[in-house]
Amino acid sequence: MIPRYSRPEMVAIWSPETRFRIWFEIEAHACDALAELGVIPKKAARTIWEKGGKAKFDVARIDEIERETKHDVIAFLTHLGEFIGPDSRFVHQGMTSSDVLDTCLAVQLSRAADLLIADIDGLLAALKKRAFEHRMTPTIGRSHGIHAEPTTFGVKLAYAHAEFQRARARLVAARAEIATCAISGAIGTFANVDPRVEEHVAKAMGLTAEPVSTQVIPRDRHAMFFATLGVVASSVERLAIEFRHLQRSEVLEAEEFFSEGQKGSSAMPHKRNPVLTENLTGLARMVRAFAMPAMENVALWHERDISHSSVERMIGPDATVTLDFALARLTGVVDKLVVYPENMQRNLDRLGGLVHSQRVLLALTQKGVSREDAYRLVQRNAMPVWRGQGDFLSLLKADTEVSQRLSAVDLEELFDLGYHFKHVDTIFGRVFGPAA
Repeated sequence: MIPRYSRPEMVAIWSPETRFRIWFEIEAHACDALAELGVIPKKAARTIWEKGGKAKFDVARIDEIERETKHDVIAFLTHLGEFIGPDSRFVHQGMTSSDVLDTCLAVQLSRAADLLIADIDGLLAALKKRAFEHRMTPTIGRSHGIHAEPTTFGVKLAYAHAEFQRARARLVAARAEIATCAISGAIGTFANVDPRVEEHVAKAMGLTAEPVSTQVIPRDRHAMFFATLGVVASSVERLAIEFRHLQRSEVLEAEEFFSEGQKGSSAMPHKRNPVLTENLTGLARMVRAFAMPAMENVALWHERDISHSSVERMIGPDATVTLDFALARLTGVVDKLVVYPENMQRNLDRLGGLVHSQRVLLALTQKGVSREDAYRLVQRNAMPVWRGQGDFLSLLKADTEVSQRLSAVDLEELFDLGYHFKHVDTIFGRVFGPAA
């Protein structure tokens, strides 16, 4: 985790202190279940909660023990025993290390998902606000980076909102898939721990019991989780790139907020660069990069190996922390985005009316001209305009083949900008609901 791209609440989920506290809770809940089943004394279970619950786990001490034992869970259990005393012999009854590690990871990823879902809710709110603000602000739509037909800036933001609605739904599903608990013992057969212990711990930790854990929780769940993060990051990048293009000097339809005292370049004082959205593009690349090793973790040897362990120690914190930061940054960009409607209109007008070419094409076909001939007539008048030679409407009026089919009044009506926006309300209704 890089502090520059981290936020405290998400970082805290992955701290050693949080991890050891979760480990303790898993062990203590398991002791409660074991006590109810008569496997260990109920008094011992109470002692474990009382002494362990008050304990302030010493990370340095656990690290010291691990340097000798070369085993992180044993190091933790040894340190826990220093607090609990003789009753610590009842801790970890019938369990294996993966029961603790995998269940803990499920808790951490679930908590991380909750923060990411909240991040998306904030982004959705910002997108909705700005979409309604610019619901009918005319702008040019582009395909292949070239002027196509008019749209509104509100519609641009509406389809971003719809995309992040899907992102939210995917995260909710990924959270449900990752939130499973394994307390099944060595090889996952429950030989030394009753399945009811797993059910109790799962309920206590807000998880569901893993149907078959084979000592480890199957890593296809984790692969789906990190793949989902990668898809969400791709949506972040798509919107970031849109804003980057709109901020280019020759476009300048929108730009990132430039604060008082901000500097854009060490050499050129005039620069106002899209540094936040460029940063988001880079962060998205990193989140996507974490999906591939998660997929490679699926193929473990037999019932288990630990080739996945080192991977997850890195990608768990890094992927969630990075996406959390990126979503928050994108929300800030949207919320403070500076929009220039005048420049949008100016760019709309740059091609001398060529953005209405399809309407002219369709109108000619409605007047009995074949599509091929209509296309030829429209294109031959459009190409001079493309080269800066006249305006499209005037050339069409002067074209006798066109004027035989379409009067000057007919042609002028075809250049009505508002025609393109007649279904904006329908789009908004689909994205934001009928009340929109």
